Amino acid sequence: MKSILRLASLILPWLLCFHSRAPAADGPNIVVFLADDAGWGDFSQSGNRQVSTPNIDSIAKGGVSLDRFFVCPVCSPTRAEFLTGRYHPRGGVRGVSTGQERLNLDERTISDAFKAAGYATGAFGKWHNGSQWPYHPMARGFDEYFGHTSGHWGEYFDAPLEENGRMIRTKGYIVDVCTDRALVFIEKNKARPFLCYVPFTTPHSPWAAPAQDWQRFRDKPITQTATDPTKELADETRCALAMIENQDMNVGRVLAKLREHKLEDNTIVLYFSDNGPNSARWTGGMKGRKGTTDEGGVRSVCYLRWPSKLPAGHAVTEIAGAIDLLPTLTALAGVKRLGDKPLDGRDLTPLLMKQKIDWPERMIFSTWAGNVSVRTQTHRLDNTGQLFDMVADPGQVKPVNGARPELAAQLVAAAQSWRAEVLGGNMPAKTKGKGDGNAVDPRPIPVGFREFPITMLPARDGEPRGGVKRSSGAPNCSYFVNWTSKDDSMVWLLDVHSTGRYEATIDYTCPVPDAGATVELSFKEARLTEKVTPGWDPPLYTNQDTLPRPPVESRMKEFRTLRLGEVMLVAGQAPLTLRALEIPGKSVMDVRRVTLKLLD
Repeated sequence: MKSILRLASLILPWLLCFHSRAPAADGPNIVVFLADDAGWGDFSQSGNRQVSTPNIDSIAKGGVSLDRFFVCPVCSPTRAEFLTGRYHPRGGVRGVSTGQERLNLDERTISDAFKAAGYATGAFGKWHNGSQWPYHPMARGFDEYFGHTSGHWGEYFDAPLEENGRMIRTKGYIVDVCTDRALVFIEKNKARPFLCYVPFTTPHSPWAAPAQDWQRFRDKPITQTATDPTKELADETRCALAMIENQDMNVGRVLAKLREHKLEDNTIVLYFSDNGPNSARWTGGMKGRKGTTDEGGVRSVCYLRWPSKLPAGHAVTEIAGAIDLLPTLTALAGVKRLGDKPLDGRDLTPLLMKQKIDWPERMIFSTWAGNVSVRTQTHRLDNTGQLFDMVADPGQVKPVNGARPELAAQLVAAAQSWRAEVLGGNMPAKTKGKGDGNAVDPRPIPVGFREFPITMLPARDGEPRGGVKRSSGAPNCSYFVNWTSKDDSMVWLLDVHSTGRYEATIDYTCPVPDAGATVELSFKEARLTEKVTPGWDPPLYTNQDTLPRPPVESRMKEFRTLRLGEVMLVAGQAPLTLRALEIPGKSVMDVRRVTLKLLD
């Protein structure tokens, strides 16, 4: 009975959303572009003369720019704030991997709202807020999904990507391929309102750009440098900008598709990024980069265009943030948001429309790795308690605590109050929400939903035990290696919702001389054993990187699928453990993922 009630509590919101779906009125289409690790300074609209982004710039020129727009220091938190209109820790997002990136199931998303309003909804690219159903994008309001749910993907050329729950091998550069799918979605739904979400994977590493884009940059002088030029690596800057220009080309393809079908005037197009730049490069003199709560780590471009409604070339100077996008887009489209949780964001419509209103002063909070920073319209209190006048000193060079002691004290108190309310109070600042990517999230992984029978359990979501290690320090696109002993194992904490027969497979590699180990997959009393055969030991890819990959990121290879067989799993929570019973060679195998498929 408890299992049935737990199942009902998880899927009821999804079912209600489905059954309440009504035909959409003539609301505007919504196209959302989200860059990954692009800094405010990576666009020609921001004044970067080293790069050309005419298509992205056209959104700003034809619409509204949010001049002081703030996101989070890293990827998954910003995505959660866009989806919910709420600060990310409220929704359970406290890291970027090992399950810490998952958005709590009681949060209702912007896609839930548009789907309930009768919109066709699709997401094409990097999700990064949960992989398994019902954390999966297709359980969070999207009719279809194509891309990768992980935060970091180690293959940008001919990548294996997920298509509505199944992995397929693609052909081409990952941004081009995901944009292709977005274009198909628009073509298919051009006669009805749609929400098309295109979260790009670039310029996030690995440093990999299409050859034609890299050729324009490989020998290009760096004429605008990072705030601290001693930390800038010229080739990383060149590659990031090459990826940005590729992204701009793909934005142009989508805008052209809207024009082709005369959808441009009634489509809201939004472009922003998820954090500051992922390397030291030009940011207009701001302090900080990705991972920091300083201005350069959290300021992003944000452009909105809706030709039939929004003024062209308008710049909003009031501070705003990712938390504002849900209330703003739903208000503009006349769509009712779902859920009753209080929002942290505001509806920016009056500012976008140049309406003369009394806009209350506000504070926007940024957090990562236990650090908290507060931004007002004119000042920033950094994570160390130093106050900066962002009008007179946008580079955060000279603290003004002595000149403005009352304001400093007010913002310190506000940060402490926010920390207590949102982060949970008394946990040490440096461990609260640390998100180091290696401690596996304690929430179990749901398995066994009939509406989504395939559950992939990647290495990033599991716990290596004994001598087993991850292939790199960054778990997101890692695989398990160094499996050499019967004392070694790998564990995923599961919550099986449906008792039934499951097919189990493993994506593996194994040196040919080591083939033949006997492995056991167990859950409660259920056991499944199989031999690791044939040997399969492909070389690491050499065609993926424009620049050498750092050791913290895994070099990838072609994995083969080993079918373990079928097993009866009983509903409930327990560890799923993979271990070896016999090891005739030096090692067992490398493991990228275990996949469970509910058969009945």
